[in-house]
Amino acid sequence: MAREKAPAPAAEEDWPVPGEETFRAILERRAVEDPEHRFLVWDGGELTVGDLHRASTRLANGLLARGLRKGDLVAFMLDQHAEHIVALVACAIAGLVRTSLNVNAKGDYLADLMADARPRALIADAAYRGVLEGAYGESAPEIVVWNQAGEEPGSLKGLIASGAESALPTVVEPEDPLVVNYTSGTTGAPKKFSRSDRVLQIGSLACLRIGEFEPGDVLLFWEPLFHGAGSQTALAALLEKVTLAMTPRFSASRFWDQARFFGATKIHYIGGILPILLKQPERPDDRDHKVRIAWGAGCPLEAWDAFEARFGVRVHEGYGLSEVANYVCINRGGPRGSVGQVLPYFRVRLLDEEGRDADPGQPGEIVVKGRRPEYTSVSLNKVSTTTDDGWIRTGDLGRFDENGYLFFAGRRSDSLRRRGENVSAWEVERVVARHGGVEECALIGVPSGLGDDDLKIFVKIRPGASLEPLELIKWCEERMPYFQVPRYVALVEDLPKTPTQRVRKGILPRSTDDCWDLERSGYRLNR
Repeated sequence: MAREKAPAPAAEEDWPVPGEETFRAILERRAVEDPEHRFLVWDGGELTVGDLHRASTRLANGLLARGLRKGDLVAFMLDQHAEHIVALVACAIAGLVRTSLNVNAKGDYLADLMADARPRALIADAAYRGVLEGAYGESAPEIVVWNQAGEEPGSLKGLIASGAESALPTVVEPEDPLVVNYTSGTTGAPKKFSRSDRVLQIGSLACLRIGEFEPGDVLLFWEPLFHGAGSQTALAALLEKVTLAMTPRFSASRFWDQARFFGATKIHYIGGILPILLKQPERPDDRDHKVRIAWGAGCPLEAWDAFEARFGVRVHEGYGLSEVANYVCINRGGPRGSVGQVLPYFRVRLLDEEGRDADPGQPGEIVVKGRRPEYTSVSLNKVSTTTDDGWIRTGDLGRFDENGYLFFAGRRSDSLRRRGENVSAWEVERVVARHGGVEECALIGVPSGLGDDDLKIFVKIRPGASLEPLELIKWCEERMPYFQVPRYVALVEDLPKTPTQRVRKGILPRSTDDCWDLERSGYRLNR
């Protein structure tokens, strides 16, 4: 019998059964019950629940009138603005499937995503027209909607302004796919998963519980909407009477001033956000705010106590993955350093090197399975991360304590985490290897000091060639998003190999004092 840990104490509460309503039904109900509630605010504007319902309905009808049908894939490349949220909700209530493109994407990374996704429609800010047209070449999506300054017919703002407010002709069911996510593979192409209305609701419920959201709460919403956590949070706000206070981007120097300006009561973090805030100069008003809880994932243990002591904010840590839902475990007052106990929707095991259940108290690879098949995402490509009996392998290591609290213990996989973005070593290495001066290369993660990874690339130069690290970095900058560009470059004479000629990454040195450092070079990447 497989050993599993009991669900969190949260399971003893009245956790809803996800999927009893769809997001469309939830929005329609809220538009009747509290239409004047401020769903979204930003510096200079606001969007009520009633506004959101009307605008998203008009846009959904406008997209359907352009020829889209339920189940069609729509790609987004949009910045942080109200129209992005309207478009996100419009697709959900129309039964259109959305895939979000990182606005920093370019080169092979973007071209490969577009070629694989083959979206029927594209909704994008006009500022990204050049990079997108370069990525999809002559294979443009059938329907393209640009977001630009005016309300020209066919533009995003034009469709929002002129679409019909009549009832939508499509019917959305809980198992209908609403999102296609790409997440970095370990030794190959990105993994591709779809999430249903029901699975997105599970992620939303987990967000509300880990953040202990209550009616009247205000969330400082800096998380990019193209990021899975950002779009999930926007959907979560449909389930509770809370307000999203949207900022254009994360700013460490302005963060607490923004929190005070909007009266934020909750904040969200990923990766190194809390350590970055701790590195800001101390101020007399560090505790002069209304924020009570910071919730998220990836808080380093050493920052946990320091953040709570300095800012007077409780830290609630969680753990999840794109292949399942945003959260599988949450910690709301449990042991420091733990990512929490298992949510009632999931089952978790730890496997040793032989694929057997790890001994009690010992670390093992975290594997996850929904308590019902419809509680997890669906794989859409051949990049398999599941065991023979359907458990999803995370590539992460963890251990349970005697009370069922999970502690993250590092990564077994070749997938790295940098500034909130998953980075596949395979994707970076294949681009670097195309440089004419490179014979072989290998990428590893090294501690950044912010709770995530910095990237270190080992490069063996071709015989007779010469290559300077900065030259390589500038070459990479033109061909990959900034978050994939390595910080450290180590020029080596050879790479250690296994008998089958695979690079032995486990013995590559993690030190950073033996290589070139982008941050110390004075060169700044163009984002």
